[in-house]
Amino acid sequence: MIQITAFKWVPPFAQGSVRDIRVRWALEEAGIPYGEHLIGFEDQGTPEYRAMQPFGQVPAYREGDLQIFESCAIVLHVARKSDVLMPADEAGKDRVTCWLFAASNSIEPWVGQLATIDLFAADTAWGQERRPEIEEFVRRRLGELQTALGDKSWFADDRFSAADIVMTHVLRDLRHTDILTDFPKLDAYVKRAEARPAFQRALADQLAPFRETEKAMTNA
Repeated sequence: MIQITAFKWVPPFAQGSVRDIRVRWALEEAGIPYGEHLIGFEDQGTPEYRAMQPFGQVPAYREGDLQIFESCAIVLHVARKSDVLMPADEAGKDRVTCWLFAASNSIEPWVGQLATIDLFAADTAWGQERRPEIEEFVRRRLGELQTALGDKSWFADDRFSAADIVMTHVLRDLRHTDILTDFPKLDAYVKRAEARPAFQRALADQLAPFRETEKAMTNA
């Protein structure tokens, strides 16, 4: 059976954001069963785990003799198994791949910088100085992204695909702000993706061990 790694627990601000949810969601959409191998922060630096994930992050993915890492690469691997996530024609596959890379290369770095400032450096001088510039660039990118989406429901050929899994996950990292409400088509896009049953199952599966850990910590 396919196995992915995930954390036993993360702080509340990261719950629902850890990148194993991308892989869980892809597998749920594809109808492919999987198991999870839960790790703690103390496991990230061990030689055993670094052999699976050189940077100590999650997720890592194992399928028989295949071991791969990086969530986008794993989502693409899963997508090749499912016509829900990837069209059959080569041009369609290329367009999905293009939008998946757009999410991770053109949108995520700026969203990630904003989230890093807000969640870890909001009270620092450099964070307060840098934030307006980063927010301005995020808004510029979101404007361009909304124009590209137009009246479509999904980015690649207006059909749900692996690209929408990654794009939605990236945009969800703005949920600690109200920025997305200024871009109503993107706001509706995220809500539409989050309403998919496969996403709801993936989210519940990621949150379940966090709740169990919190319960154990409360009862200790």
